[in-house]
Amino acid sequence: MACKIDETKIQETIAFHGHSCPGLAIGIRAAELALSRLDFRPGANMVCVTETDMCGVDGIQFLTGCTFGKGNLIHKDYGKAGFTFFDRDKSEGFRALFQDDAIQAFEPANGDSERDARTRAIMEADLADLFSVSSVAVPPVRPARILESIICKECGEKVMESRIRRFGGQDLCIPCFSRHEQKI
Repeated sequence: MACKIDETKIQETIAFHGHSCPGLAIGIRAAELALSRLDFRPGANMVCVTETDMCGVDGIQFLTGCTFGKGNLIHKDYGKAGFTFFDRDKSEGFRALFQDDAIQAFEPANGDSERDARTRAIMEADLADLFSVSSVAVPPVRPARILESIICKECGEKVMESRIRRFGGQDLCIPCFSRHEQKI
């Protein structure tokens, strides 16, 4: 079963990312899964937690509207092709983990490179074969909050209060703290 996202949207996603690749294809298909299972729409109270920083995250951002700037795209650096999508309004969601073995039998054809063949295999595979899916009953993260900005006593720049470090009785940003702390 081929991807159900229309070709125009796929081309726009590729243009946004800058190139077509297997990683982006994984993100496109993960977004397709989210769009088919949850009612992702503008203004919806949706969140995506990505466990990777690979190319696929661009596809998820572009197609679902979840972004770092809006606080509804969260990166947890686990190095896994895992994506949790959650609808806060309906209190329902799921985690999708990419299954690489679903495309192990791909073969380059028609002069395709291995990369192009792998991308094509991901785009043409059935979603049920590409991802193992498990339900998520609670929100994976709290809603974003506006935090106070605190002035770093060394560089003078404003820092979100949750990122300030105390050293020698002073509030320091992470880079300034790192210059003083001997264990880092």
